[in-house]
Formats: sequence, structure tokens, C-alpha cells
Amino acid sequence: MTGQAMNGEAAIEILSPGPLASVQDLGRHGCLALGVGRSGAMDPLALTLANRLVGNEAGIAGIEFTLGAFALRFHADAVFALTGADCRATLDGLALPPLWCMTARAGQVLKGGAARGGMRSYLAVAGGFRVAPVLGSASTDLKGGFGGWEGRALRPGDRLPLRAAGRAVPHCDWGLAPESLAALCGPADAPIRVVAAAEYGLFDAAARRDLVEAEWTIQPDSNRVGYRLAGPALALTRRVELLSHGILPGTIQVPPSGQPVIQLSDANTCGGYPKIGAVIGADLWRLGQARLGSRLRFALVERAAAVAALRRQALAAEALFARLDRARRAVA
Repeated sequence: MTGQAMNGEAAIEILSPGPLASVQDLGRHGCLALGVGRSGAMDPLALTLANRLVGNEAGIAGIEFTLGAFALRFHADAVFALTGADCRATLDGLALPPLWCMTARAGQVLKGGAARGGMRSYLAVAGGFRVAPVLGSASTDLKGGFGGWEGRALRPGDRLPLRAAGRAVPHCDWGLAPESLAALCGPADAPIRVVAAAEYGLFDAAARRDLVEAEWTIQPDSNRVGYRLAGPALALTRRVELLSHGILPGTIQVPPSGQPVIQLSDANTCGGYPKIGAVIGADLWRLGQARLGSRLRFALVERAAAVAALRRQALAAEALFARLDRARRAVA
């Protein structure tokens, strides 16, 4: 959908979006051959959790806030949930716990303070926002300028219409204890797991060792396209010239500087730099919550371990969402 919601229409109004806020779902799949990237939430687990808290399907679009510091007004009653980085949210000044599902009444203001313990927070509303999909997804492609809300980051004064307008809105005031996510997310301080990529064997022994033994700092010029890392220079055994080829979120490329770049949600669809590794699917959400200036460590795993980790995560999510559904029915 383009344009603004009409005054009086059931919507939320962005009073302040914070450093960067955009409409995102779980991404635009099947379009890489067209040169269109995935986009989507940087922390898909957090967006999925927000949706399931309010009773939505996992892939419904929500709002991704970066580093908190946002404010919005509800122009209609709505059930909402906030997940991801704890931004010490308040509703008309009332402090809300993290991972909480709440009913907002028309006129109430939701504010998020500076995020702590993460990078991105996610807002879902029951029924979702009335945003038209583009190429099968409502995610904002910030590079291409399409999808989401007018193909751009949100601005003060934007009014996003609600799909559930006119429906009865139940009273909700419940949520999850943070420790309930332990089985889903794993230890917060664990290394990020990677598998060897196609050109892994072309890097010298020191580079392969440094990949997993060094500490890497996320550079301040990083963004949703990719995280630039600072650490030991990773050297090849010989110079190679590669044709541009397909790449995906999680791909770790090494440009001539030797400083790796991890492709993320707004990743390019192709590139020619040699690839030393790829972050496994089960750990991609951790990159979405890694703050600029923070440090990362990597651990090399085999493909079988990567597949097993994704399966364990899916099973843990299924068990958690089943508990959520039972809890929602109990308080309905």
C-alpha cells in the first residue's frame, strides 16, 4: 500500500521512528534470479515471536525498530506485542516488561527507550498492518525503494492502517519470561557458527585459523546490507579472479583488504569476492541483534551440524508456540 491512512481510519501514527524503522516480514523469497534480495527482519525469531504472541501467523509484517528511541500513537484499540531488544517500553507512561502482549486503547502512546542487550525490537499488532505485498512480501527493500511503507524507512507522521479495524479487541496483559527462550536461542555468549564456503580452501592456514580464533569487531559503517568486520587480514594462498555469483544472507566475503563482510537481510544478490564461510541459518538472528562496535567470535561446524541446529531450533519454536497458544486460550 502507498500513501497515508486517512484521518479517522484505524491506524497507528509514527511520532518518532528512532534511528531506523521499517516494515518487515520474513522476507521476499524466490526472487534472487530477478536481482531482488530477500530483505525481511534482521531477527526473524523475534518477529515470529511477536506475531505468535498476538495470535498472528509467523510471516505477518511488523515494524522493525533499530536501537529503540521510538514513539507511536494508536488511533484504534489494538492488541500488540514487542519482542527483540529490550527497549524499556512504556504505554502512556506505564512500564511494560519485555516479551509482552498488551491491549492499547485509541489515543494511547507507546514509547521505546534506548535499546539494551540488543540492536532491534519488533512490534506486531493482532491482524497485522494493511500493507500490500510486492513480489510476495510486505518487507521494505530499502535499496530498491519498494515494498513496506512507500518503499522507505518510516517517518514522523506516517499512519499505518490496521487490518483488524472494526473487530472486537480483547483485553490482553500477559507475556513470556525471558528465560523461556533459552531452548530457542541458546547461550548468548556462544560463538556464531559458520560452515566452510566454496573458496575456504583458497585461504592460507593463518586465515583459516584466525577466522575461528580471532575476535572480530563490527564496524560503524555496517548496516542491513552487511556487517563489515575488523580483525586480522585474511589472506589467500594465491590471487583469484572470480565471476560474480549468487550470494545469500550469512555469506562471509573477503574483499582485497582482507577484512571480512557478512551479507545480511538486504544482501546483494551476487558478488565476486571469495567466500571463506557462511553463518548457519540457526544463528543469523544473532547477527541481527549484534550491535555496531560489538565483538564476534566464530566456530567452524560441518553441514550436518548446521542442519541439526536448525532442526533443534524449529522444534524448540514449535514447543514454545504451542505453550503460547494454550496460554492465550486460557486468558481469552
